[in-house]
Amino acid sequence: MLPKAESYVELVDQFNWKLPQQYNIGVDVCDKWANSQPDRLALVHKARNGEVVEFTFADLKRLSNQVANLLTAHGIQAGDRVGVLLPQAPETGCVHIAIYKVGAIAVPLFTLFGVDALAYRLDNCAAKAVITDATGVEKLDQIRGDLPDLNLVFNIDGPHPGCLDFHAERSKQSEMYQPLDTQADDPALIIYTSGTTGQPKGALHAHRMLLGHLPGVEMSHNFFPQPGDRLWTPADWAWIGGLYDVLMPAWHHGVAVVSHRFEKFDPEAAFQLMADFDIRNAFLPPTALKMMRTVKDPEKRWRFQLRTIASGGETLGAELLEWGRKTFGLTINEFYGQTECNMIVSSCSAMMPSKPGIMGRPVPGHELAIIDKAGQVLPPGEPGQIAVKRPDPVMFLEYWRHPKATANKFMGEWLMTGDMGVMDEAGYIRFVGRNDDVINSAGYRIGPGEIEDCLLRHPAIKMAAVIGVPDEMRHEIVKAYLVLDEQIVPSEALRQDIQQYVKVRLAAHEYPRQIAFVDSLPFTTTGKIMRRKLREWHSQGIA
Repeated sequence: MLPKAESYVELVDQFNWKLPQQYNIGVDVCDKWANSQPDRLALVHKARNGEVVEFTFADLKRLSNQVANLLTAHGIQAGDRVGVLLPQAPETGCVHIAIYKVGAIAVPLFTLFGVDALAYRLDNCAAKAVITDATGVEKLDQIRGDLPDLNLVFNIDGPHPGCLDFHAERSKQSEMYQPLDTQADDPALIIYTSGTTGQPKGALHAHRMLLGHLPGVEMSHNFFPQPGDRLWTPADWAWIGGLYDVLMPAWHHGVAVVSHRFEKFDPEAAFQLMADFDIRNAFLPPTALKMMRTVKDPEKRWRFQLRTIASGGETLGAELLEWGRKTFGLTINEFYGQTECNMIVSSCSAMMPSKPGIMGRPVPGHELAIIDKAGQVLPPGEPGQIAVKRPDPVMFLEYWRHPKATANKFMGEWLMTGDMGVMDEAGYIRFVGRNDDVINSAGYRIGPGEIEDCLLRHPAIKMAAVIGVPDEMRHEIVKAYLVLDEQIVPSEALRQDIQQYVKVRLAAHEYPRQIAFVDSLPFTTTGKIMRRKLREWHSQGIA
């Protein structure tokens, strides 16, 4: 997508979108290569037991065609929602390709989600089918009675009551399939993103969103792809960062991806994996980089040869950038985006100087500005909200079944990111902070509303309010302020019980790592929680 250029200005001047009217992600990332170079390597998977399995693009086509036939045989049609509750695994990639070929809508779901988080998302999108593993089946068994639209559950780990054996059923299907000739604007994917109030919203994306991602991926990896490139990320493929910053862009370009599920991120194992599998390009979230930085002398202990590292989620400081140069012999490129409109800002060490505290410049093809509260574009150096002009191929179609939230996301022709920033005369953007109460923890954007709803279901809690508080490793962590029911006495045992309650029902990354028991919460005259006051309490050590 990106033309060859010696400078950023030249790159922007030469760039033009070339978007086809007919476009299908599954055909693009799989059949295109399988038909022309069937033996081209697509995936190198390291299983939990250490076994390594390789897949060519011909393998992906054969398997995804069988899955597409399987879904069709069970009544899945264009526009139907299909949940994908799987970790980094070969099945995950094949299932996504198959869903796109059918013209259905993929709904990636994080494997660490608890039953409440899964129930809300599957009910909200009215998913007709879910492909999962034994761990996911155990969770779904607890909530299927509340999901009237969910008729099909496929288990990749074998037979289970109420489920179909995914591989046994897939193997019966034909390896031939004619993909649906979808429009580039046809819906392909729903990824749920957190907001400041209430439950998460489903960002509905079109097939074109992969093409919209490509310039940012190519820029953040110094004009990716280059000969010998091979991509890996520890980020889960249920999130837009793992799925559309790594897996799908790599396959679009015919580049092999390494996959491996870390039960818990291990920095030494990450160095080992990069050395063992000749990884040349990595997307490493800032928290992963901070954890890897704690490992002593990695450049002496492992023989890795990375060409590029990209990172996003929070701004990297000068110290972490310098550590990257010392350890890997390269400058880590930062990028920026969000689920609704991703990979829109990037740095590129091959073309522009790295500036600590600066996340980069607008990626070619995306028009950004800093906007004031009235929707006016601000001059260079003035702080305001980061906005993206529509239409834009990477921009979401809408929030699923939430027209009011969709309308509120825009101000005239601008999509408002909710992030505050400053742009200088050369287009470099400095991130200032969130304009709302979304918590940024270890690269995850967490909405306080969903956690508060969960906490209020705990029998001991009368009122709950959640904020993010600073943390050296994770950037922010979740802190809950709780008012208990009468007769309930605060204790360490209760604190731990509440934390576990949220872990099980929502997700391990969303539980409150800090809890303050208080007599009352600060509210506005209209009854809204004053999170600003709670942040003052925390900073002043009041509670």
